[in-house]
Amino acid sequence: MYIADLHIHSRFSRATSKDGDLPHLDWWARRKGIRMVGTGDFTHPAWRAELREQLVPAGEGVYTLRQDLRLPDVAPGEAPRFVIPGEISCIYKRHGRTRKGHNLILLPSLEAADELSARLEAIGNIHSDGRPILGLDSRDLLELTLDTCPDAEFIPAHIWTPHFSLFGAFSGFDTIGECFGDLTGHIHALETGLSSDPTMICRCSALDGYTLVSNSDAHSPSKLGREANLLDTGLSYRELARAIQTGEGFHGTIEFFPEEGKYHFDGHRNCGVCLSPVKAEAAGGVCPVCGKRLTTGVLHRVEQLADRPEGYVRPDARPCWRLWGRSSPFSGRCRWRTSGPRPGPAWRRASAACGPGRWSAGRALTGSTASSPC
Repeated sequence: MYIADLHIHSRFSRATSKDGDLPHLDWWARRKGIRMVGTGDFTHPAWRAELREQLVPAGEGVYTLRQDLRLPDVAPGEAPRFVIPGEISCIYKRHGRTRKGHNLILLPSLEAADELSARLEAIGNIHSDGRPILGLDSRDLLELTLDTCPDAEFIPAHIWTPHFSLFGAFSGFDTIGECFGDLTGHIHALETGLSSDPTMICRCSALDGYTLVSNSDAHSPSKLGREANLLDTGLSYRELARAIQTGEGFHGTIEFFPEEGKYHFDGHRNCGVCLSPVKAEAAGGVCPVCGKRLTTGVLHRVEQLADRPEGYVRPDARPCWRLWGRSSPFSGRCRWRTSGPRPGPAWRRASAACGPGRWSAGRALTGSTASSPC
């Protein structure tokens, strides 16, 4: 059993840490017991050049950091494997509305990343942001991806986020088929996002056939694994992709508490307003402070599309574990530094005494944290 975090960002994406490089990703993955990590941002030429220079093949479609690049004080154990994903923002017109969707693409090799990036560069700017914004329909991006690399895995990212997602309240669709049309059958998995979890998604029967994956979407290495996946497969791209496609060897997810996600409830950030769906509807969908339109949150959007009651549990549901980050009490009560290139010495001592993290797959599965079916 191992933990995989497949959606992250490097320092070449906007609003990310300058420490988003391979040595720091390797250090934090080891500290948290994460065995497979996405590099993120495969479209960015400078990041791709670093990947080619600093990674060495370690199996089919997976890589490890060169040993001479490891940071000091690294946790003991086997080196984490890196796989090659990237997130692409699609902004386009469909049915008279502007659509904005983020899509995660997993690739089987750096060579495949070179090929797909070359085709995307002919469409838009892939140099200024590790998560490029392209005027490309999500359905057409899927077609181009499969045409370039049939072994790629295409996953709609954080599917409920209000402004940039498959089902987003402001720019999304009501069904997967509306978005991907004749290529819908090539979508095998959906990413939950930080403001939702699989228990919420299970309320929508139309989504029953999809593997529900969770990833950190980390913008700094210290956030690795705040959401992740539990798998029991070999450490290769082919076996990972098969688990995502079929669910075989996919054992569940590690979840952020969705209530902590910034888009879980309806609200208006400028006025500090946060409302449940019931209260938001009672307010007419407008901010009670300034009268402007509320942002429709993830919970409300799930309510709009759900055809099952709250608390419904699918008989075949995989478990999920909702965890509280070890850094939370340290930073809150003790005011210890828990982020940056590496955390402060007090946090390191406490963390080392506990072992390689709450992220140990074995510990999670023995019930050291709350779990529930999803």
